Amino acid sequence: MTAINPSPLADVRAPGLWALCRAPVLLTVVGGAIDTIGFIALLGFFTAHVTGNLVLAGAAFVTGGAGLWIKLGAIPLFIVTVMFAKMWIDGCSQSHKTLGWLFVAEAMFLSGFMLAGLYFEPFRDPGAGMLALTGGLGLVALAIRNTASKTLIKHISPSTMMTGNTTQFGIDLSNYLRLSSHEHGLALLKSGSIVAGFVLGALLGAMLYIRIGFWSVLPFVLAVLYLAGLSFRKQFI
Repeated sequence: MTAINPSPLADVRAPGLWALCRAPVLLTVVGGAIDTIGFIALLGFFTAHVTGNLVLAGAAFVTGGAGLWIKLGAIPLFIVTVMFAKMWIDGCSQSHKTLGWLFVAEAMFLSGFMLAGLYFEPFRDPGAGMLALTGGLGLVALAIRNTASKTLIKHISPSTMMTGNTTQFGIDLSNYLRLSSHEHGLALLKSGSIVAGFVLGALLGAMLYIRIGFWSVLPFVLAVLYLAGLSFRKQFI
């Protein structure tokens, strides 16, 4: 009697809840934390998204106030960083290694952001060059992240801006309340975990910064390096 070999697919298990959610949750936790730390420490400068700096620059242009050049200068710096990151991505062949190195680059610039903050704080002048340098390092780090989000990890919603994600959460919640199917439940879990991760990151970033200043960036650098390790091992989902 011939033994029947089990199908190769028999040992393939569906990924668990943490495996499904760890990447988007960690990405949004870091995004929320760094943006909050930067906003508190750097007198209203946004490191994670350009929209806030544009709004603040417009307000400063009309009402007056220092720091206008820094907020306007953040726009070309962000664009140039995205351009270089995209050109580097285009020149690489293995996407998992490319993503891993992008996370390493993000961690390096976040470390520079932390060290500059530790050296220059406290910041009292919103137009000072030391504030521009510190904020620029944080902005470059998250510009690299945004480039990865738009290219290599498009299957994960943007992790540094929550307007679209919150809208999607509302849509998914409406769909689930209308029909509580497994598909709608997974969609709700996905969008809800992203929004919750950003809120959690913002709270953690604020509480840690109040207690330990710019050392509060360190745990989030370690989280990015953890994601880099997952990418190099092809375990980033």
